[in-house]
Amino acid sequence: MSQYNTIGFLLVTPMAIDLEILLKRPNKVYHNGDTISGVVTVETPTDVKHEGVFMTIEGTVDLQISTQNVGAFDTLYNSIKPIQLMMISLEITRSGKFTRGLTEIPFEATIQPLLNKVLYESYHGVFINIQYLIKAVIKRNFLNKDIYRTMEFVIENKPTLDLPSKPDRFVINQNTLTNVNDKCSIPKFHISGTIDSVVCPITQPFLGEVTIEHSDIPIKSIDVQLVRVEICTCSEVFSKDATEIQNIQVAEGNISTGISIPIYMMFPRLFSCCTTKTAIFKIEFEVNVSIIFIDDHLVIENFPITLFR
Repeated sequence: MSQYNTIGFLLVTPMAIDLEILLKRPNKVYHNGDTISGVVTVETPTDVKHEGVFMTIEGTVDLQISTQNVGAFDTLYNSIKPIQLMMISLEITRSGKFTRGLTEIPFEATIQPLLNKVLYESYHGVFINIQYLIKAVIKRNFLNKDIYRTMEFVIENKPTLDLPSKPDRFVINQNTLTNVNDKCSIPKFHISGTIDSVVCPITQPFLGEVTIEHSDIPIKSIDVQLVRVEICTCSEVFSKDATEIQNIQVAEGNISTGISIPIYMMFPRLFSCCTTKTAIFKIEFEVNVSIIFIDDHLVIENFPITLFR
């Protein structure tokens, strides 16, 4: 009896086939019109028959309506189908046999959008995702499962001419606050600052400075927050959500008055992109300068910004 059990185990043991995708560009960054090329590697311990190796290079925009705006039922009812931006199909090798060891299969294609579509920058958000994927599959006969491998690559806009900078000077005190019923209960304070530009090249740091001119109570912390604003539309449903991407503390403790505190923040890859506005969705960005007092009172100055490459 044990002999038959051993034979049955050997028959169902899967054959280890390792499939990988390697791009010639280590950073995986491409632009519209570039040639994307590399190799698909297949490593097997024995000779293996196959029905061909196929590849797709595709780009999609996935949109989701927030339940905070329209409710759970309406979110399902008004789900937005993914928007396909690019689809390239390749047969990179015909049916045959992989010999034992490592096999390299080269591939090459030109990155271009579908008719009347635009290749937006890669972006990973909460309600909007713009993603570009390479998918390779080894087709096998009906007795064996196909073998898949997926890799993400990045699409960026080609650099444009620098847009003129737009500095923004600001003042925050108890008189500038909104949505406050009793301003007399708020301690007196005066904060001034400068943002170098609200029109920002995405590859350069966001710069500015803030100064505590006067405060009746100590200030505990000054933070800079990068916020994404994602807007989706579907039929008559409109969804707008602001979510924090990153928070950087630029000062901590009992901050002295009269000292210019620098603001320095880099824009994170994939979680930020060029400001994008279409008929169906928009991706916009804001920066908050957040002042936290020792008694946990919070004061925020908001700056809508435009990102470009």
